[in-house]
Amino acid sequence: MFQVSKSLVRFWENEFDTLRPHKNSKGDRRFTPQNLEQFQLIYQLVKERGFTLDGAKQEIKRQHTFAKEKAAMLQSLENLRGFLLEARENL
Repeated sequence: MFQVSKSLVRFWENEFDTLRPHKNSKGDRRFTPQNLEQFQLIYQLVKERGFTLDGAKQEIKRQHTFAKEKAAMLQSLENLRGFLLEARENL
């Protein structure tokens, strides 16, 4: 799918904690859709955008933190919306 060697996949597995495909009893890797998304992100950062491995790790961590903050902000806005709708009904 990405036209990379098996050794690069193994190397990235060791380098990136988030990339952990399941292995069957023979040791063959079974990638889930989530694993493929993570692999695609690593591939884009390292191969297409020219990040170093450390830079890619930092960018993945930054994106993860941003996603958590975004989810928290959306939840806060949903709570505020609920409060405002309830206040409007009580008027």
